Amino acid sequence: MKTIRSILLILASLAVLGPATANAAWVQTWGASPEPPSAARGRFPATPSFSDQTIRQVVRISAGGRRLRIRLTNEFGAAPLAIGAVHIAMAGAGGAIRPGTDRALTFGGRTSAVIPPGAPLLSDPIAFDAPVLSSLAVTMYLPGDTGPCTCHASGMQTAYAAGPGDLTGSAELSGATKLQARTFLSGVEVDGGKPARAIVVLGDSISDGIGSTPDANHRWPDLLADRLVKRGTPFGVVNQGISGNRLLHDGAGVSALARFDRDVLSTPGAAYVILFEGVNDLGLSNPPPEMAKIFGIAGDPVGADDLIAADKQMIARAHALGLKVYGATITPYKGAIYWTAEGEAKRQAINAWIRKGGGFDGVIDFDAVLRDPADPGQIRPGFHAGDHLHGSDAGYRAMADAIDLGLFAASR
Repeated sequence: MKTIRSILLILASLAVLGPATANAAWVQTWGASPEPPSAARGRFPATPSFSDQTIRQVVRISAGGRRLRIRLTNEFGAAPLAIGAVHIAMAGAGGAIRPGTDRALTFGGRTSAVIPPGAPLLSDPIAFDAPVLSSLAVTMYLPGDTGPCTCHASGMQTAYAAGPGDLTGSAELSGATKLQARTFLSGVEVDGGKPARAIVVLGDSISDGIGSTPDANHRWPDLLADRLVKRGTPFGVVNQGISGNRLLHDGAGVSALARFDRDVLSTPGAAYVILFEGVNDLGLSNPPPEMAKIFGIAGDPVGADDLIAADKQMIARAHALGLKVYGATITPYKGAIYWTAEGEAKRQAINAWIRKGGGFDGVIDFDAVLRDPADPGQIRPGFHAGDHLHGSDAGYRAMADAIDLGLFAASR
């Protein structure tokens, strides 16, 4: 009888959990690709560590939903990572949260967790009304010494570190230190109760938003999400840009080829990929001495055919899972510290293939949007952030506005 009773209890549990699981329509609505720790390089600080501290991070989601879960990461950690507590709330001003919105998250029913080295961790789903384009505050307590964190270095969004102690339930974090990195947080997923779709951007610093106004959500993928909402078809727009990233070589994060399965193919709800990489491969193929010294790069020679072959690899891997892949042309960078005439010739060859090679399902011609009519090898005045490489707010707006929304079907 005891065995039969146990079986009945298990079946009853499955009956309760089954429909919720079967009907879930999870879509990733925000992302930040994890990066391995790095030592200080020039003006760039070393990856931070934390101990007995509370971190609050603000993320602006794209698609909305009625249930929510987050993805934490210890994927580059050397030791198990203790998570003391995690809360989520609607974000207020200056690192505060909106009253009455704070919720504690759980992991397998517990409010604390340990993430093994090399692993991610999903929270349990909770009921949480998250409207489209809303800003959420994720607050986590890190009770032990984390070691150099699995972070995303260029957040372009102020985060707050306070302590000592667990302050996850505090409306404000008094005396907090401000940070710009995304810390142990790599994704937010929502369930809107009906199938939804995600657009994944695989890119470098130009997608990461370098040059845009911090805390303003002026990266071009943010502005694309805005346009889709205004059209009445919110998508999850997942920005997996890493500043300094390359297609073929590790350095600032692992190479695009190496992270493609994790950052793109494993994205819940992924239907479309925008592939926008290559300028760093060209620039760092033969870097100037001062850059080589700062970054410890002797040069990784690549040809246009090498980068085209990498694009073809990712197209094939995405097509195997039914995703459409749109190629974005490499934008001008004449005047940037690592520009060369040789790199420019390769850029033109790659862009010609993107436009006419037939490998992509569609083309987003960012080169045509940003180039200076008086000198097509450089970005037009006002559209770059002063370094002739990264966009300004106006440049990123022009990029987002130039994308044909017809590339993204409103329904499956």
